[in-house]
Amino acid sequence: MLLVAVSLLIGSVSCFYSTGDSVVVLNPANFDDKVMNSDSIWVVEFYAPWCGHCKALTPEWKKAGKALKGIVQIGAADVDQHKELGSKFGIQGFPTIKIFAGNKNKPVDYKGPRTAAGVIQEALRLATVLANERLAGKGDSSGGKSGGKSGGNKKGNPADVVELTSSIFNKEVLDSKDMWLVEFYAPWCGHCKKLAPEWASAATSLKGKVKLGAVDATQFGDLAQRYGVKGYPTIKYFPAGAKLDAEEYDGGRTAGDIVSWAEAKLEVFAEPPEIRELLNDEIFAAECREKGICLISILPDILDTGAEGRNNYLTTLKELGDKYKKRKWGWAWSFAGEQDKLEAAIEVGGAGYPTIVALNIKKNAVLHHRGGFSKDSINEFLQYVIAGRIAPAVLRKDVPKLRKATPWDGKDGQMPEEEDYSDLDDVDLDDIPVDEEGSGHSEL
Repeated sequence: MLLVAVSLLIGSVSCFYSTGDSVVVLNPANFDDKVMNSDSIWVVEFYAPWCGHCKALTPEWKKAGKALKGIVQIGAADVDQHKELGSKFGIQGFPTIKIFAGNKNKPVDYKGPRTAAGVIQEALRLATVLANERLAGKGDSSGGKSGGKSGGNKKGNPADVVELTSSIFNKEVLDSKDMWLVEFYAPWCGHCKKLAPEWASAATSLKGKVKLGAVDATQFGDLAQRYGVKGYPTIKYFPAGAKLDAEEYDGGRTAGDIVSWAEAKLEVFAEPPEIRELLNDEIFAAECREKGICLISILPDILDTGAEGRNNYLTTLKELGDKYKKRKWGWAWSFAGEQDKLEAAIEVGGAGYPTIVALNIKKNAVLHHRGGFSKDSINEFLQYVIAGRIAPAVLRKDVPKLRKATPWDGKDGQMPEEEDYSDLDDVDLDDIPVDEEGSGHSEL
């Protein structure tokens, strides 16, 4: 009984919507079937359970689902749990609402009021537009099976696809450190012919990041047998680095789908950014002047935290840097007073260490985090940075050139040594000058 109660409690926390609501809970397993491959218009909320704005939207979303039941489908996807959906549709803030109507491959962002009435009005407007297009013979009544971004829509160069044979496969694919997607095809296969231009387009889009190859399975049956190919086309994924075995590719068959799938894999295995100490202006330029946004943390003095405390702060920053590595932000840190002119320019310092700001040099703007220095608190701040829901402050001073600093040695701080005046045995009082009054005190 206790286990059931705990399960229900966990379920209620992790999911905003239940089967009793007129909101369809979406996940990677059912998204294509319910949304992409259906003829219905779908309005989908992409949310995170910890997001305050998402919680505020929930009752309005349920009202919209109830009012539009049987007319327009209302769905919701927990992107914090199902990050692949967030990556697939380019979700950068919460909640994000997208409308899938007509061409499901190009959903449109809903930018109206976050009320049931606003959502209903826009959904019905698009339903009318789509119905009129179909009446005029212009609309496509099929949902389509592709949900990928348009990242691979450029015209492809077939030469960017590596033709693989039995004699070069091990050297080119298995012995390389690159990530590979390999298509096993048959020359007579209609689906393979249809895939060919999409495969070439994806290969061109991913050039320099992911390699795409092709194996004629009818000619090189040993490779097809090694990797269990039973139909055409079959696509296998070989991760970057050591390749123990191939994995199944489970994405779509358009160039956009292939590119999105590959880039999502790259993000998972990408190296996290380095959290760099601000030792000179060259580091500041690389992390802040040359990037759109940089996160600058000013930590307490080492005497206030010790090595353990400072390392705990840096670990928090490293974990967040890894989480947001696809953003390509700069990450840097210093400690109280070390770069005092920088602190003055970005209006931090004097008290309240540690602190973190988001700085955009090109826009002359800075966002201050007003909460604690915990992972959850900073994570929420970064979500607001992404969504643009915090009004930035304009820098009132130009950011100066940073001075050179000595790198932290990773050790606890040492109090400065003071001279010891307690031993007066060596002092000859006769040597102390006496004033004219004979007081024995010298003038100050």
